[in-house]
Amino acid sequence: MEAVQPSVSVPDGGWGWVIVAAVALINMTNQYTHSVYGLLFGAKLKSMQEHTFTAALILNLSSLTLNFSGLFIGPAIKTFKQRNVAAAGILLVSFGLFLCAFATASWHFIVSYSLFVGLGLGLITPSTFIAINSYFTTKRGRAVGLALAGSGLGQVIVPHLVRLILDYYGFRTTVLAMSLLSLFGLFGAALLQPFSPPVIHNNRQHLRLLLSTDDEKNKTVPPQTQVRVAKAGEEARAQIRKTEDGCCRNVSQRLVQAMDLELLQDVTFLSIIVGMALVYTSTIQFTMLFPHFLMYSVGLSTFNTAMCMSTVAGADIICRLLLPCITDKLKIPYRLVFLLGTLGLFISRAALAESMDFTTIIVMSIFTGMTKSATVLNNNLTISSHCRPEKLPGGLGLNMIAKGVLVITVGQLLGWIRDYTHSYTLSMHAQNILLLLVVLVWSPELFCRYRKKRALKRAAAAEREEYNKMSTC
Repeated sequence: MEAVQPSVSVPDGGWGWVIVAAVALINMTNQYTHSVYGLLFGAKLKSMQEHTFTAALILNLSSLTLNFSGLFIGPAIKTFKQRNVAAAGILLVSFGLFLCAFATASWHFIVSYSLFVGLGLGLITPSTFIAINSYFTTKRGRAVGLALAGSGLGQVIVPHLVRLILDYYGFRTTVLAMSLLSLFGLFGAALLQPFSPPVIHNNRQHLRLLLSTDDEKNKTVPPQTQVRVAKAGEEARAQIRKTEDGCCRNVSQRLVQAMDLELLQDVTFLSIIVGMALVYTSTIQFTMLFPHFLMYSVGLSTFNTAMCMSTVAGADIICRLLLPCITDKLKIPYRLVFLLGTLGLFISRAALAESMDFTTIIVMSIFTGMTKSATVLNNNLTISSHCRPEKLPGGLGLNMIAKGVLVITVGQLLGWIRDYTHSYTLSMHAQNILLLLVVLVWSPELFCRYRKKRALKRAAAAEREEYNKMSTC
C-alpha cells in the first residue's frame, strides 16, 4: 500500500536543493571509505603479517555494524533529528579513521574501523535520505540521484588522492588526512534544516514508562477508585503475576512503538526489505569477486581489470544523474524501477560470468553499471513510497537490519560456495540465483497490484460517467 501523502504542502525544491548539495558533500567526504579500504589498509596489514582473512573480517564486521545500526536509527532520528544524527555519524567516521592511524594490531582496526567507522556510516545514510525526502515529492528521484552522485564522485577522486599521499607521506599521514577530509561533511550536516515541525516522540518518557510498574502508575488515581487488595495467599501471588505481565506488556508495547516494529505485520513490507536485502547481498559479493574473476578466470591484466571496474563505476554515476529524470517524468513507481534494475543485473552478470572476450566484458560492464544505479537509487525510495512519513525512520532501520542478517548468513554461504567449487564462474551464478528469486517473487505481486489498480480506475470512471448521465437528465 502506498504511503499517505502528508497534508503539509511539500516545496518539491527550494531549500531542498541546498540540502541535496549538502548531502552530496557529506557522501563525497565520507562514503568512499569502503571503496578505498584495500588501497588504504592493504599494505599496512601486510606489513603486520596479517592474512587476507583478517582484512576481510575487518571489512565484513564494518558492514555488519553499519547495517545493525538500524536497530536504533529510527528512535535516534525521532529524538535527535536528522541533522544531529548525521553530524554524529561524521564525527564517528573521523574518529575511527584517526584511531586507525595509530593502530599496531588487527584488533585495533576492528575497534576503530569496524566499530566506529561502520557505525558512523550507518548513522549518515538514513538521516541524509530523510532530510531529502521531506523536501521533495515528484522530484524526489532526481534529488536522491544528485546526492548519490556525490558518493560516486568521491569514489572516483579519493582513491587517486590516497595513492598520491601514500607515495609521498606514508600510511599514518594518509589516514589522518582522510580523517580530516571526513570532517568537511559537518558543513553539509549544518545545512540539514528540517522542513516540517518535529513530531512529538518522547523516548525519555518511553524509557520511564518501561521501567515503571502498574502500581506506580496507579498512584495518580484517586484513592476512592483504587481496588483494595486484602486477600492473602493465592490472590497476592496472582496480583504479583498480573503486575509482572503488565510490565512485560508495557515494555513490548513501548519497544514496538519506538522501533516501528508494527511494520513487520505488513507482508508487502517484509517482501520489500527481504528482496532488497537479497539484492544487496548479491551486489556485495559481486563487488568482491569481480576483479578476481577478471584476473584469474578471464586472464586480464591489472590495467584491463581496472578499466572494466572503472567502466562499471562510470556508467553507474552517469545513470544516477540521468535515470531519475526519466522515471520521475514518466511517474514510474520506485519499486518497479528497482525490479527492472534487478532483472538487468541478473542478465548482465550472467553474461559476464560466461564472457571471455574483452569487448563483450566492457559492454556488459556498462550494462551492469547502468542497472546497478537503478537498484541503488530506488532502495530507500521504495521504502519511503510504502511507509507513512512518521514510520519512515523505523522502516529504513528495519531494512538495514535485514541487510545485515542476510550478509552475515547468505553472504557467508556464497563465500563457502566459492571456496568449495574453486570457481568464480559458479560463484557468480550462485549470486544471480538471489536476483532471480527476487524477480520471481516480486513480478506476480506487482502485476496483480497493477491489475487491481486498473480495475479500480475503470470502476471510478464508470461511476463518474453514470453520475454525469444522471445529472444531465
